[in-house]
Amino acid sequence: MIAYRENFPLNPADVARVFKASGINRPVDDLTRIAAMFTHANLVFSAWDGDTLVGVSRALTDFSYCCYLSDLAVDAAYQCQGIGEELVRLTREKTGDQVSLILLSAPDAMDYYPRLGFTLADNAYVIRRLT
Repeated sequence: MIAYRENFPLNPADVARVFKASGINRPVDDLTRIAAMFTHANLVFSAWDGDTLVGVSRALTDFSYCCYLSDLAVDAAYQCQGIGEELVRLTREKTGDQVSLILLSAPDAMDYYPRLGFTLADNAYVIRRLT
């Protein structure tokens, strides 16, 4: 039974392990940066199998107009069980129908997000980070 927690303090090493196991490209060798990423996010949901972190979503939102879903990662051993879908559902439930949910997809996940109700946007711009 997977349990979900909202804004629960996460160990950066556990988050890095989930990122590695999910295949998402994040700075997993820089635990200080991982810690800062989650400290400054204002909406985090985590998925737990007992005491083991198996999934995480990290978002930045104003709770009134937009929400940027920066991370959605589920350990590969737990994928295809609806955990990612539930993390997105919880984010939508918390932000509400008046808030647009926005994300940048990893190339390998482009087929996943339409199944969750996301539509491809053709009007986005990015200034890429240098590191």
